[in-house]
Amino acid sequence: MASTQEKATASSPSRNASAAQFSPEWTAAGTVAEISDRSSTTRSAANAKTTATAAVAVIDSIDRPSLPNAPAVKGLPTLLRAQSHHPLDPLTAAEIAVAVATVRAAGSTPEVRDSMRFVEAVLVEPDKSVIALADAYFFPPFQPSLLPRTKGGPVIPSKLPPRKARLIVYNKKSNETSIWIVELSEVHAVTRGGHHRGKVISSKVVPDIQPPMDAAEYAECEAVVKDFPPFRDAMKKRGIDDMELVMVDAWCAGYFSEADAPNRRLGKPLIFCRTESDCPMENGYARPVEGIHILVDMQNMVVIEFEDRKVVPLPPADPLRNYTPGETRGGVDRSDVKPLLISQPEGPSFRVSGHFVEWQKWNFRIGFTPREGLVIYSVAYVDGSRGRRPVAHRLSFIEMVVPYGDPNEPHYRKNAFDAGEDGLGKNAHSLKKGCDCLGYIKYFDAHFTNFTGGVETIENCVCLHEEDHGILWKHQDWRTGLAEVRRSRRLTVSFICTVANYEYGFYWHFYQDGKIEAEVKLTGILSLGALLPGEVRKYGTTIAPGLYAPVHQHFFVARMDMAVDCKPGEAHNQAHTYLAPFSYILLSF
Repeated sequence: MASTQEKATASSPSRNASAAQFSPEWTAAGTVAEISDRSSTTRSAANAKTTATAAVAVIDSIDRPSLPNAPAVKGLPTLLRAQSHHPLDPLTAAEIAVAVATVRAAGSTPEVRDSMRFVEAVLVEPDKSVIALADAYFFPPFQPSLLPRTKGGPVIPSKLPPRKARLIVYNKKSNETSIWIVELSEVHAVTRGGHHRGKVISSKVVPDIQPPMDAAEYAECEAVVKDFPPFRDAMKKRGIDDMELVMVDAWCAGYFSEADAPNRRLGKPLIFCRTESDCPMENGYARPVEGIHILVDMQNMVVIEFEDRKVVPLPPADPLRNYTPGETRGGVDRSDVKPLLISQPEGPSFRVSGHFVEWQKWNFRIGFTPREGLVIYSVAYVDGSRGRRPVAHRLSFIEMVVPYGDPNEPHYRKNAFDAGEDGLGKNAHSLKKGCDCLGYIKYFDAHFTNFTGGVETIENCVCLHEEDHGILWKHQDWRTGLAEVRRSRRLTVSFICTVANYEYGFYWHFYQDGKIEAEVKLTGILSLGALLPGEVRKYGTTIAPGLYAPVHQHFFVARMDMAVDCKPGEAHNQAHTYLAPFSYILLSF
């Protein structure tokens, strides 16, 4: 996960999410592979028509000097001082590439290697004692008080243990899911050119499960369904001959009977249809196609069940279905909203070194995973003479589930686990300056493996910036009329993702009064249903002629590994949690 920075005044045209394809040159030597730590090249994502390249103004002032180049610390072993990565830093593109190459090299036959599909490659987070040791060094200046201790004093090993990657691998031929642990080592730059090496530590086939679906599978499923003759005939009955207008969204099958058991990789698509509009962002979700039952074998990519049960007319094209300025306001921007400029002429108040962030009395580390997206590690508060007080080991949103409450087909089976079945991080946006984030911005990139084992990069995936937050406190003396007031400021770390029709913005706010706030913003498009003429659904709201929105809920699961005033390496599980209205969590300590 790399980082870039922008000034508030820097020009930044719109960007499409780009994918950096990292093609490793790996050598099979038992279960060991080696790869050069070189920069990956960036190219446009496959489905992006254009990519605008913007000049990025680098802010040197917010970055600390690189810690490994700092003067030697007395009492700290030389090997430990030479560590270039904090143990919680996300996997680099080179590390992901060598982990994939190592697993491929361990394949017993070329056939097995060719059948491997890579669902996920993430950092194996080390024990808390290792994190405490690393924090003692990487939190400048060197903090012996953060080291794990014994009766004889602090424990200082000669070096940190090697980083490890965990890979979820799907064998498309055998329909097996396996979990691999790969040890990553960084060979000395002088002697071996900065190469990374990988070694398989363990591999295990996990029976009777299916890993998350991948975007490559979604695209292939859509093509298979569109090419299925009975489906084309069913669409003709509904007045649709052009398959380019049809949208096929593959959903996990769920589990309603033994027929849905995970010994098969199944998808049950939902069908939608665009109109012949010139709008580049035509909202096909406003025209759901109902009455067609389809079951797809996602392993072999064949339709195994099909039934045209009932012809429900397509909802008419609503004139307000689209959301671009050209469609909603005739291409005319609003004139009643005047420019609001945010300026920080002296730069931001935060400092960043790699993934380590300092702001006011807060400090923490930024991480990112394909499933969760943004992860906040090692949160601490520097409290005067009391020093650095731990608050949390780890903060993230680990899962979310969206159950639909309409018992009618096909809505009763909508029960999306957007993190576990798809991935919040894998669907993150490349954020745009001026809309997604305002002010003096620090961006972080994220690296993932794709289904075929390449490495993709989402640029500007995480946004770090300061925000004004109204009044922190005020008091006026009623006798003298004199008043004192202070503005409140907060530091915000965020990312935004799209899962099919819905957008989710995840925000972690840090305040000057010691408060942490987690916020989720829901936007995007509803997953709608079609109505027969004159029909009214009990379990939904009619929003346009022939169109209704089924009732549904969004449940967000926050993982909070607390460490309030813990000793190094310990855990503390007690915190006060207040649930505020709808998808809004306030944490106070």
